[in-house]
Amino acid sequence: MIDVQLAHKLGLIGYRNHAKRLLDIVEKNHSFEITNVYHPIKKIDDSRGTNNLEELYDCDGVIIASPNASHFDYIIKFIKNSNCLIFCEKPPCVSIDEIEKLNKLENQDKRRIFFNFNFRFSETSKIIKETIDSGRIGKIIHINFVSTHGLAFKDEYVNSWRANGDKNPHNILETLTIHFLDLMNFHFGKINNSLYSPSQFSDNGSSFDTCHLLLEYKNGLTGSILNSYATSYIEETLLMGTNGYISIRNDQLSEFYPRDTFNSKGFFRTPPIKRKINFNLKSNYENSLKNSVDYFLTHIKNSKTFELSEFHSSLSTNMDVLNLKK
Repeated sequence: MIDVQLAHKLGLIGYRNHAKRLLDIVEKNHSFEITNVYHPIKKIDDSRGTNNLEELYDCDGVIIASPNASHFDYIIKFIKNSNCLIFCEKPPCVSIDEIEKLNKLENQDKRRIFFNFNFRFSETSKIIKETIDSGRIGKIIHINFVSTHGLAFKDEYVNSWRANGDKNPHNILETLTIHFLDLMNFHFGKINNSLYSPSQFSDNGSSFDTCHLLLEYKNGLTGSILNSYATSYIEETLLMGTNGYISIRNDQLSEFYPRDTFNSKGFFRTPPIKRKINFNLKSNYENSLKNSVDYFLTHIKNSKTFELSEFHSSLSTNMDVLNLKK
């Protein structure tokens, strides 16, 4: 007799934009099948579409890719009514009260939840760790992230939930900046001081379309994160160390050291390039998303739950964002 292993069943909450990206990743893994695509009111043009959330309760896993304000309610419903593992887009919560309620869950329920801070699974994250471990550019003293594009000038933005200032005034902080903030926290721990400066430049919608975040960590390291939906496409990362620096821009990573590099008059000059490699920051994001989804799917396949430390570190980043919004 041939043993045919059935694909693991997944439910998806959400059906377009980011939810569609997640669906496409899952559908390339033949060990899993999206059996239900849920929306509370809209009729989805998909044979798997449903307006009945209960149809997802017997799935092996569920992916929550709905607007931010709905995440908490869906998490609680699946904790109470199913045994599945839960993949939830960031941010986990939109209020401190919701965070406190999640923190009161039983440990076995916390371990069922995975929050998609996918930059932890990125090549940028690997570069930061490798840079710290190798010490080639010395101690890291500052990291600068710039990630921008022109979403706020697209027609579909104006009427989207992202542009709704009444419900999501800090949408870019909660949707994009939170990834870079979590990446910094993941490698450098607790924030000591921060300065958050949100702005609106596009005049489309009523939420902030640009923000600048300055961070200081307990070891003195600082960070700068500039994100915008209201300018041209820019992806740049700069890691500055006591003995050199790493620049990632125009799809190339360049590593410069040592610090003590002088010209003929004895003045400091730019250190020589010791390493140059191709590094596409856009595909870096796409790969990190796939790696994060694969991490979740592997836990379903192996019938494993997640580490409590992952749950608590995700809520810690979420708390930082809520404090910034104050």
